[in-house]
Amino acid sequence: MTVSGPGTPEPRPATSGASSVEQLRKEGNELFKCGDYEGALGAYTQALGLDATPQDQAILHRNRAACHLKLEDYDKAETEASKAIEKDGGDVKALYRRSQALEKLGRLDQAVLDLQRCVSLEPKNKVFQEALRNIGGQIQEKVRYMSSTDAKVEQMFQILLDPEEKGTEKKQKASQNLVVLAREDAGAEKIFRSNGVQLLQRLLDTGETDLMLAALRTLVGICSEHQSRTVATLSILGTRRVVSILGVENQAVSLAACHLLQVMFDALKEGVKKGFQGKEGAIIVDPARELKVLISNLLDLLTEVGVSGQGRDNALTLLIKAVPRKSLKDPNNSLTLWVIDQGLKKILEVGGSLQDPPGELAVTANSRMSASILLSKLFDDLKCDAERENFHRLCENYIKSWFEGQGLAGKLRAIQTVSCLLQGPCDAGNRALELSGVMESVIALCASEQEEEQLVAVEALIHAAGKAKRASFITANGVSLLKDLYKRSEKDSIRIRALVGLCKLGSAGGTDFSMKQFAEGSTLKLAKQCRKWLCNDQIDAGTRRWAVEGLAYLTFDADVKEEFVEDAAALKALFQLSRSEERSVLFAVASALVNCTNSYDYEEPDPKMVELAKYAKQHVPEQHPKDKPSFVRARVKKLLAAGVVSAMVCMVKTESPVLTSSCRELLSRVFLALVEEVEDRGTVVAQGGGRALIPLALEGTDVGQTKAAQALAKLTITSNPEMTFPGERIYEVVRPLVSLLHLNCSGLQNFEALMALTNLAGISERLRQKILKEKAVPMIEGYMFEEHEMIRRAATECMCNLAMSKEVQDLFEAQGNDRLKLLVLYSGEDDELLQRAAAGGLAMLTSMRPTLCSRIPQVTTHWLEILQALLLSSNQELQHRGAVVVLNMVEASRQIASTLMESEMMEILSVLAKGDQSPVTRAAAACLDKAVDYGLIQPNQDGE
Repeated sequence: MTVSGPGTPEPRPATSGASSVEQLRKEGNELFKCGDYEGALGAYTQALGLDATPQDQAILHRNRAACHLKLEDYDKAETEASKAIEKDGGDVKALYRRSQALEKLGRLDQAVLDLQRCVSLEPKNKVFQEALRNIGGQIQEKVRYMSSTDAKVEQMFQILLDPEEKGTEKKQKASQNLVVLAREDAGAEKIFRSNGVQLLQRLLDTGETDLMLAALRTLVGICSEHQSRTVATLSILGTRRVVSILGVENQAVSLAACHLLQVMFDALKEGVKKGFQGKEGAIIVDPARELKVLISNLLDLLTEVGVSGQGRDNALTLLIKAVPRKSLKDPNNSLTLWVIDQGLKKILEVGGSLQDPPGELAVTANSRMSASILLSKLFDDLKCDAERENFHRLCENYIKSWFEGQGLAGKLRAIQTVSCLLQGPCDAGNRALELSGVMESVIALCASEQEEEQLVAVEALIHAAGKAKRASFITANGVSLLKDLYKRSEKDSIRIRALVGLCKLGSAGGTDFSMKQFAEGSTLKLAKQCRKWLCNDQIDAGTRRWAVEGLAYLTFDADVKEEFVEDAAALKALFQLSRSEERSVLFAVASALVNCTNSYDYEEPDPKMVELAKYAKQHVPEQHPKDKPSFVRARVKKLLAAGVVSAMVCMVKTESPVLTSSCRELLSRVFLALVEEVEDRGTVVAQGGGRALIPLALEGTDVGQTKAAQALAKLTITSNPEMTFPGERIYEVVRPLVSLLHLNCSGLQNFEALMALTNLAGISERLRQKILKEKAVPMIEGYMFEEHEMIRRAATECMCNLAMSKEVQDLFEAQGNDRLKLLVLYSGEDDELLQRAAAGGLAMLTSMRPTLCSRIPQVTTHWLEILQALLLSSNQELQHRGAVVVLNMVEASRQIASTLMESEMMEILSVLAKGDQSPVTRAAAACLDKAVDYGLIQPNQDGE
């Protein structure tokens, strides 16, 4: 018996009473051959749901295992193969497939047992013998590696724990080697089994920065993607001990601890998904419980006195990443509800803490913003009104507890907490503003003689000015109050915040030129003052941030945009501030850049609707004359010359919760505007824009990801992808480009994605495989039927390049489809570029798969006319492609050659063969030579 490959499902003779099972199995087999593994899986699953015999069930399970192997879901492949083996212990195919799944899962010892059983059942099978040799070699290599590292691990720990070696180069090298060893799973396992966690605990206890960093980075390797080792590590070190390292003053150690905890969260969450089963298959304690213990300790850390501000920020960052659902399609938000009940007050306590003067809790300039983002994500993760009402109630009770009976300090704390809510879940902030006495206290404190009190009140007023729709006092009297503060205050910190409030109220009309809030020239004066403060490096970064906030609002006005991009000093200061430790400035910087590049959504109003609105005396938005395309292009060029790309690349690299999905979307919009003109794309690539776009296209809002993907497509079309995305990055570009093929994207996005994928598909087989793996082929095929000629042509060109892959050739060779027919017909279209693409695909396919040559005459009665038209074309490239197709057909079959030579094709080939030496001449001559060999034609007296 010959065993088919691991990805080939087996047919089985039909049995009486099982026609529907047999029919579904055949359907699954056909889908599998066409590369639709998901569809095949569905057919096999449906068949299992019917009254299948045990023998049928065994076949269906092992066929499902083949699908899972193709889909690279090796856990499920192992499960399905095991079910087949339960039905039939001697099922050699199921044993073979399970061995392959186990090998991919790294469980070589179990895989070799299955292969040994296969060889014992079929001793002469070369496939099994070769697989057993390969896996035996892998096991020997692993044993050698493990034995060689035994002594090394022991020696490294001896050096690191030796007090005599303090600060030596030897110790530094040992710590580096330990970290490198832990990055490989086998090395991490060796360290773990050599009591490594206990020894690493001793390194942590030394308190020495270098040793603590080495220990934390080694623990990252031990815990990475391995839930049972993660749980064991937490048990040995103690969850409280690991979390407490976050709070140390040393920033590098705190960040390393943050990275370790993130890896632990990922491992535990993966464990929850897989149902308590680790990578190595061992049953462990409930990872969901361990997850809650870890989160509970992080919440406790937020309000613990003595924890560094940086540590508190890192704890907030971890909670932002770990708690809310990744997708709203996931129905389970129980973790969010639990965190709100257990820790909302603790998060609000951080959000209400004052940086200046220092209070009980140490906070940084970014702490309140991080708390706002966490609160916003928790609120957005709620599913119903009852859950949201509970959130509001807890917030209001907390604010009341500080506002009532706690004196002035309590009122300041309550107002600061309201500001935090207004920056995050603004619905909760608006409701808090309406609590009795809160708004009145804000107004009263604006006139305080104490700068700290005034700062808290003015900031609350600024945040309320943009959010509080129901606070009529702000909209009616806000301008006069803020103007009074701006003119009379002697403190720049107060004046700059008052100015931002004025900017907010002054930009209420957005880009509508006819809705200016201030008198002519007032907006420009405010912007000039903002730029002056921005450029003043004597002012601290936290205060200068407010100048950027002001510009983010004022740059809705095109006059302000024009003056801003002309001010080289202001642009330089803006970009420097975006790179500073003041991370809360990122959103304001991105907003200002979106306004300057006009990369917000804007639709030209329908002229008829405008006339109708005027007739009905309705307001009609007007575009500023300086927002026309020519002005926008000029501003983009000035920003590029000022170094905007380098600044944005640094912003994208920011590891901070401040880089929210909304902020990422703004950056994506700006990048798309920057690459709009072909001549600007080289500048963007040279300054690292291509690399920065990849993470923007993979994470963020749907709109942001689409904008970034479109920018990637534009760069891929006009530049060398291997230069733009060096190394492994080029493979990361494929998924964003494929996402632009979905029907919810615009025709332009579809077209640009197809063009970019065409370029990538022409580079290497590995890239073509990546495109196939992202399931792009069915969508590309769909666009080959598109009415728009440019999209249809781009899809055909892309398919032509993909035809170099065996899997695509299989699709064309499969029976019962019209893929080949479409290419033949397109080769006869009037659109010369479409002709070229289709003929190129035909030439490629007939060269790689000669069997297709005999099918060309069957797909359409016009095949001969189409080929003749190609050879008679005035375009040499079309002639060449047509000649190659004819040559492939002549070489493939004497019968086809005979048909061709009996037609006008022989005369055409004879004329072409006499032309000047060229690829067309050589191909035509080769056709005639082959016909002579077949005895279909005779050479003339001249031997031609």
